[in-house]
Amino acid sequence: MRKVVFAINTTLDGVVDHMKIGPPPEDTFEYFTRLTREADTFLYGRKTYQLMVPYWPDAAKDDPSDEFAQAFVAVEKIVVFSRSLDKVEGKNTRIVRTDLHDEVLKLKQENGKNIFTGGVTLASQLAELGLIDEYHFMVQPVIAGEGRRLFEGINLQEKLQLKLVESKVFKSGVVVLRFLP
Repeated sequence: MRKVVFAINTTLDGVVDHMKIGPPPEDTFEYFTRLTREADTFLYGRKTYQLMVPYWPDAAKDDPSDEFAQAFVAVEKIVVFSRSLDKVEGKNTRIVRTDLHDEVLKLKQENGKNIFTGGVTLASQLAELGLIDEYHFMVQPVIAGEGRRLFEGINLQEKLQLKLVESKVFKSGVVVLRFLP
């Protein structure tokens, strides 16, 4: 069965708003590039989709040496869970308005690589449903003080206990923590 892998940049105080964090340091792009190459499907909510597409496809056209952008455009399938989005770009992208749980279970049972997701709202819903198989938190050495926080408003039936299985410190001071449920 395929894994759903969640990865996100966060500050020390749990803020995940990219406008408050700023761009990720260059030394972290290789890590995200590897995660992206290990996936063939992206799961996005509307906001994350509109943030990532068309930015990365344009970046891939503008700079063929940008390894992350090239890995991003190589992904076979983008699934956007949205009730408000009318249309999406790209032949490999589709909008899903049906039951999140059932749709993700179907995707997990298909052959292929990992299923990669980011963002806040969709990831919170996936966590509530117990559908995330790996968590990657890229902790920036920043205290933002305000902004949208990771898993804000999540409604768990019981506490989700995670096991730290890997950590990595980058020269920039960023720490990546990988957890399994």
